[in-house]
Amino acid sequence: MENWLKKQAQLNPNKTALILEHSDFTFKELDESVQLYASKLSTRAKKHDRIAVFITNSFNGYIAVLALQQLGAEIVFLNTRLSKDELAFQLRDSNSKFCLIDDGTDISEIAQVNFPQVHISDTLSLVPDKSYQPVEEFNNDDITSIMYTSGTSGRPKGVLQTFGNHFYSAIATSLNLGINYRDSWVLSVPLFHISGFSIMMRSLIYGIGIYLIPKFDETYINKILINERASIISLVPTMLKRLLNNLAPKQKYNSNFRCVLLGGGPIDNWTLLRCNMLAIPVIQSYGMTETASNVVALNNRDAERKVGSSGQALFPVQLRIAQKNDEGIGEIEVKSPTLAKSYLNMPELFKQRLTKDRFFKTGDIGYLDDEGFLFVKGRKDDMIISGGENIYPEEIENIYSKIEGILGILIIGKRNENWGQIPIAYVILNKNAYLTGKDLIDYGRDHMAHYKVPKEFRQVDHFPQTSSGKLLRRKISGIPYNLL
Repeated sequence: MENWLKKQAQLNPNKTALILEHSDFTFKELDESVQLYASKLSTRAKKHDRIAVFITNSFNGYIAVLALQQLGAEIVFLNTRLSKDELAFQLRDSNSKFCLIDDGTDISEIAQVNFPQVHISDTLSLVPDKSYQPVEEFNNDDITSIMYTSGTSGRPKGVLQTFGNHFYSAIATSLNLGINYRDSWVLSVPLFHISGFSIMMRSLIYGIGIYLIPKFDETYINKILINERASIISLVPTMLKRLLNNLAPKQKYNSNFRCVLLGGGPIDNWTLLRCNMLAIPVIQSYGMTETASNVVALNNRDAERKVGSSGQALFPVQLRIAQKNDEGIGEIEVKSPTLAKSYLNMPELFKQRLTKDRFFKTGDIGYLDDEGFLFVKGRKDDMIISGGENIYPEEIENIYSKIEGILGILIIGKRNENWGQIPIAYVILNKNAYLTGKDLIDYGRDHMAHYKVPKEFRQVDHFPQTSSGKLLRRKISGIPYNLL
């Protein structure tokens, strides 16, 4: 396909592409800014280079990502909430040429990583390369983005996403929502997540404007949704609750507003009722990094009669349940043109998750009702979803198991009103060990993202097991404990 940004600059040169606080940029102006920066960055990065980015939802970060696409580079997105150890692993594993750092980010963690780093502000002063030319075509099979997702083995997996993945994801969402030229999308989720980057890609494919939100601020976002022409916003349940709590009585969003696209976990019925009372349509969805955003969505018209469902498979997506039990519950499998190409450096692992007929084993469990609506029951590997972030217990357990004095540790999710779930730990300590909850929390914050650190440490004398010695994670809450 023809270069998406160049195509929109040709088709819709005067249409608003980006709104950031008090500044608006048309597609022509956005293209000019991106091409200027790309011509400077081309002295450092070439086609097919892997370049890591450590950015916030800033103008410079937005321009840098688009510029790397114009160069044909593969963008390795780094989560700014990760620890030094996690960042160091992803930089080495991706074999990135260098890490491009947004000046607006907190680099106290990444600055300690021994890896080539380039500040966006420094590259702005470079002399443009006169020979620079943007890539003419975005080929469907070419990798444009790499995002790491944690795994139960404790080793993060780099998901290889292609232009074709993002294109078909955008088309599926468009067919579901009925996108038109009047729409504009509020981008308040992080750009380094698939939920954020996919919005940027949709803007280029649909030719619609984006409200770029530097930091989640419910008062500021509500003002945009009330006073501006914003029509769609992507949120996780925690964000939605904060917006609702911030709304004054009888306040309504603008007449152009259409819906909240909700991901990152289930929403409670009370919150949905509040949205209905305020005439805020909510479209719940299901997807993952490997599927380049949502592949299942629940339209607002079906929300009341299908409470608890994630919806139906979008147009290009096939969905089925494998190895069903007597209740029809089994592993969710999907087949879709949005499915990633592979895992970086782990192609065999990706192949293991594919069936002979090319369905992808998601690792989630659920069931389909008679009308094809998906109900997700949980994670096959006991994943915890906290504030929209995926947390894998075994990853945390592997990190804490290195501490002398810990004989065993088990992580489970605990229900939480604000975050959906929070991780808590059950530990078995050596009789001679003296470890406090604060010691363990401090250790965790030094070795992993803060949202992964257990909020409580409960000391127990054993873990529940089957006769074969397999741990029964779901029964741990019934074991007596002492709070550390």
